[in-house]
Amino acid sequence: MLEPEEAAILLILAINKKKKRKSNRTLWVHPIISSRLEEGCFYILFHKLREDERKFFNYFRMSISSFDELHNSLRFSFHQRDTNMRRCIPAVERIAVTLRYLATGCTLTELHYSYRIGISTLSSIIQDVCNKIWDYLKDSCMPQPTKENWIQIAQDFYKHANFPNCLGAIDGKHIRIIKPEQSGSLFYNYKVVLAVCDSNYCFTSVDIGGFGKSSDSSLFQDSTLWKKITQGQLEIPEDAPLPGTTGPTMPHVFVADEAFGLSKYVMRPYAAKDLTVKKKVFNYRLTRARRYIECTFGILANKWRIFHRPLNVSLAFCEDIIKACVILHNFVRVRDGFQFEDTLDYEGFCDIQQFTSTNTAKTAITLRNIFADYFTSAGELEWQYSRI
Repeated sequence: MLEPEEAAILLILAINKKKKRKSNRTLWVHPIISSRLEEGCFYILFHKLREDERKFFNYFRMSISSFDELHNSLRFSFHQRDTNMRRCIPAVERIAVTLRYLATGCTLTELHYSYRIGISTLSSIIQDVCNKIWDYLKDSCMPQPTKENWIQIAQDFYKHANFPNCLGAIDGKHIRIIKPEQSGSLFYNYKVVLAVCDSNYCFTSVDIGGFGKSSDSSLFQDSTLWKKITQGQLEIPEDAPLPGTTGPTMPHVFVADEAFGLSKYVMRPYAAKDLTVKKKVFNYRLTRARRYIECTFGILANKWRIFHRPLNVSLAFCEDIIKACVILHNFVRVRDGFQFEDTLDYEGFCDIQQFTSTNTAKTAITLRNIFADYFTSAGELEWQYSRI
């Protein structure tokens, strides 16, 4: 049996050995990460890419000038500083790795090996940058429209899609996620995004967060957008006669597909059964206006290919990714335009289920019938009958 003095000495030696192991583990950095400044993808490629506008755009999904503007908008929100032990990751590199993650949909492990940054650090950086993109740019890139903005949007829809009194096209999409562990029956394997766009393919409103367990038919009625509409918080313009008529005055509406219920504020197609010519014309005209939201989602998914695979991150991180991509979509759309091919076909989103209602208000039915009458009278297009 050890003497008390010997036991104390052994205990001290064991503690010192444990501290030494912990100290060595804390200070040691893997060679892959320690070579970031020499061999990291950012330091090898970034300045070379800036010499070729086309390749830069292909890599980061935006022009050099747009990247610089984004960097200047966010750079002062980062507070990391160099220390005696290591250099911090600068704002420009944080933004670059985030854009690459969103643009390609590659895994954090792939970025870890190419950018020479630890996986947990990458996750923290990307979520932080996504948050900053939303917080610092949402008011300029997706402001809530004023009454004057709504009027301009309606004029543009009439000009581009020949649908009068239209404030936007609405659609909802399922974004695939990896179902959270121990989530029980609360989630399916998708997150729901409801969005509205204008005729310039820019989002004007987005509602993120509906769970896969929620009934698709109630998502819009439960959304923030619907509550703002019904509570009069959107500065929607007063009712106005349809172009070329003196009355009756008609409300300004949003256009949607069969997944949404017909109401005073939302026009949807007639059911595809026993359609008259008038109803077919209405459905065609509404579809021409509604296609803008389909194209907008297409541009979003084809530019930010993170949506081409299920999101295997936390639900909070998932929402941050979606919000950042929506803002980046508007940011790039206004500055760099878009490629038409991006609107033709896309992956990553699934439509929400069709909504059937047996309790449609008579007022909404009457309003839709007035629009249908208008499209075959004062608002008629001579070529529309060849498209139905």
